[in-house]
Amino acid sequence: MYIKKILWAIALIGLVVAAVFAYYVYNAMLAPNTKFANDEAYIYVPSGASYDEVREQLIPLLEDIDAFDALADRKKYSTNLKAGRFVIKKGMSNNDIINSIRSNNLPIQLSFNNQESLEKLAGRISVQIDADSSALVKAMRDTTFLKESGFTEQTALGMYIPNSYEFFWNTSAEGFRDRMLKEYNRFWNDSRNSKAKAIGLTRDQVLTLASIVHEESKQASEQPRIAGVYMNRIRIGMPLQADPTLKFAAYKLPEYKNTVIKRVLNKHKEIDSPYNTYKNTGLPPGLIAMPDISAINAVLNYEKHSYLYFAANAKKLGFHKFAKSLAQHNVNAREYQRYLSSQGINK
Repeated sequence: MYIKKILWAIALIGLVVAAVFAYYVYNAMLAPNTKFANDEAYIYVPSGASYDEVREQLIPLLEDIDAFDALADRKKYSTNLKAGRFVIKKGMSNNDIINSIRSNNLPIQLSFNNQESLEKLAGRISVQIDADSSALVKAMRDTTFLKESGFTEQTALGMYIPNSYEFFWNTSAEGFRDRMLKEYNRFWNDSRNSKAKAIGLTRDQVLTLASIVHEESKQASEQPRIAGVYMNRIRIGMPLQADPTLKFAAYKLPEYKNTVIKRVLNKHKEIDSPYNTYKNTGLPPGLIAMPDISAINAVLNYEKHSYLYFAANAKKLGFHKFAKSLAQHNVNAREYQRYLSSQGINK
């Protein structure tokens, strides 16, 4: 009888221990452990991050960070972190959370539009992925990479085609740059390459002209006509006389630092620069800004016409008036100059 009581006691103790262990396992692994109100939350784990850095992001999201710590140690997550962007869904258990942030790196939609320089592009990208702007600029300007990829410092901006792309958040600066080279080569498909050859321009020249067209007009509907004007000028050896190139040249001079040129003046036409298309014939040595895809396609499919001139339309701002003769162009240009003066825009 005494032995039976001992056995019953041992069994009861075993059941209690098992129950406690099961309760611990349930709370540590299977019980919901989120406290945010939204359906989901995201954490961002940089490359080389420590567990403490990840933990700081988790503290405001979890009910019991200590229970999470214990399971993270047991599953060796705390010593084997993965970089990336991860989702935690409302009601997840510690086990679910660890599984998610260990192996479910989610991509982001990275996008950029018409940036004026590699530095500004780097700034735009650095707020979307882990790589910082200085690392991005260094990768973009790497002379070995540029030489091997067929670019120069003047044409490097043309490698980045403005659009939306799917990336992992923890992409490195070099990873971003290399992926953009692949996207550039994909953009220049057989059709675009054939069109560039047919109009007698290289890829770089198409992009350089497209950058001028895009700075002249953001209206996709008239970009092919503007491109046609410039192609007509190139064909007859006439200087492009593109005002945006004068602004680009001016902004490189100390006296124009932190200024905005709203009106191109005769003094700007005297600037000594290869980007001064009033003094130099042909295309400048590189892009003056990042062109939109619409402007690139406008050059490749430029409108064939007899116009040699265009001026901003004072009665329809954002658009232009086109002319075949200098006399008509002067009439159009004076009309716009009077408009600028009426608005007090003198420089």
